[in-house]
Amino acid sequence: MMGTSSRILLGTLLMILTPALAAQENRIDVVRPDAPQLASFGDHDVGVQTLEVVDPNRLDILNTPRGGDSVYYDRKLTLEIWYPAQLSDGQSAGGQYHAITRNPEITALLLGRAVRDAQPESTPTPYPLVIISHGYPGNRFLLSHLGENLASKGYVVASIDHTDSTYDDQQAFTSTLYNRPLDQRFVLNTMAALAEDSASFLYNLLDAETTAVVGYSMGGYGLINNLGGGYSDDIVGSLLAPPNELLHQHATGNPAYRDNLDSRIKAGVAVAPWGMNLGFWRNQDLAGIGVPTFYIAGSADTVAGYDNGTRAIFENAVNSDRYLLTFKNAGHNAGAPYPLPLEILNSEDKTGASHYTDPVWDTVRMNNIMGHFVTAYLDYQLKGIEERMSYLDLVPDGADGVYSVRNDQPDADHTYWKGFGAGTAVGLKLEHLQVGQ
Repeated sequence: MMGTSSRILLGTLLMILTPALAAQENRIDVVRPDAPQLASFGDHDVGVQTLEVVDPNRLDILNTPRGGDSVYYDRKLTLEIWYPAQLSDGQSAGGQYHAITRNPEITALLLGRAVRDAQPESTPTPYPLVIISHGYPGNRFLLSHLGENLASKGYVVASIDHTDSTYDDQQAFTSTLYNRPLDQRFVLNTMAALAEDSASFLYNLLDAETTAVVGYSMGGYGLINNLGGGYSDDIVGSLLAPPNELLHQHATGNPAYRDNLDSRIKAGVAVAPWGMNLGFWRNQDLAGIGVPTFYIAGSADTVAGYDNGTRAIFENAVNSDRYLLTFKNAGHNAGAPYPLPLEILNSEDKTGASHYTDPVWDTVRMNNIMGHFVTAYLDYQLKGIEERMSYLDLVPDGADGVYSVRNDQPDADHTYWKGFGAGTAVGLKLEHLQVGQ
């Protein structure tokens, strides 16, 4: 017979190994045993569909010569859309994605919970909309773990393949610098139109008036601009910027810039937003942000910067209510990318592996923590669920909380992060600044 100590040891090993074993199948829906409470999937089944959309007559940065006339084209974008679904008889949760990776020669087979082309759930009240915007390079599957998770909790999620910025069509950086905020706004307009189109599967399914944007790295760069952080006038004419001062369209010094901000964006989640460390914003530019924002960053981020990057944005966006979740000692990949694909891990040179990993933190654990806090934040900001604030009103440093629970009930001196098990908030910090701070 197995003794008590042996059973405990075996149980511990299974808890450790289960996520690792699941990851060998490239699963994007793993919830670790030590995940915080709101990382779990919700009550809705999830459907997924892919849409091709076109923004006509977009300015063509790549073919507009310096000092020459602007060139225009039809800009094509691919969207992956997750939504609450009603599964038919014989259907069961589960599906797959064929995702090109950071090594464009390798396609990964990702496994998740969404059912391809499932019937949307009938709902008397449309669901809030969440738009996901990836980094440079990236693709619409990079945050697929979050897309499925949020859809299971009553959101419609649209994740963008940003043309000229994906793994297999990466072009000059100037295209991303110019197009990123425009892509996000165009997708919002597109989703709003589809919600009113009786021929669309999205008809009456989403409420575009209640939208959040989740932006990672260059997605965060575009998001900050769409929240009211106009780019610095100093950067418009720099060698980093697109030709002919075209970035002026998105700059603080353009009187029309603020007129184009979209009031339907009610909240933002900016994960390691790029650009502050290279002068794309001045402190006064960030004061233009008035939309509630949740920032996520690693304290060792050398790509977007931390003290001179995400933290600087957080501190200087003084006219918005905002949070900053810090993964101590994590790098640029804090929370956003799905786990390292097995196909890259098993390749000869493992090209692109570092795109999905962090030297300190486990990716699945970061995904779970991100899902927990994004759920709490969006449930409050978009759905008005006041109780979710208790998951955000925390002792700032997770290591400082006191865990005191008896019979599943917290004692009077319990100050540990709500939803986190004993010891599982170590290495995390959550700060909150209100308007005017």
